[in-house]
Amino acid sequence: MASIDEELLHDEEENRREIAFIREQLPCELKEKYTDADLQFMMDAIGEYFFESGILETNDDEVDIDLEVISDYVCQAAVAEGKGPYEAGEVFFVVEADLDFQEQ
Repeated sequence: MASIDEELLHDEEENRREIAFIREQLPCELKEKYTDADLQFMMDAIGEYFFESGILETNDDEVDIDLEVISDYVCQAAVAEGKGPYEAGEVFFVVEADLDFQEQ
């Protein structure tokens, strides 16, 4: 069994890989717009959306995921946390890349 420190290091490395993947997927004009901290916040908010929406608990073979709804959720979370403001049309690309990373 891995220690807590080993698990934290693994999670940190996985986050770095995901951020790099997201940056590669973003349109050129967005690649440098967001800091790693911005992208990490968005990734966390996306995960929070899935947890709160109940999508993770469904037994359905296919689930309809609306990227625009998730993008809006991330933007609202950013405002609530004093981040951003982020534009939903731009966050959409981050959400799309995040889901692509998760599907690998």
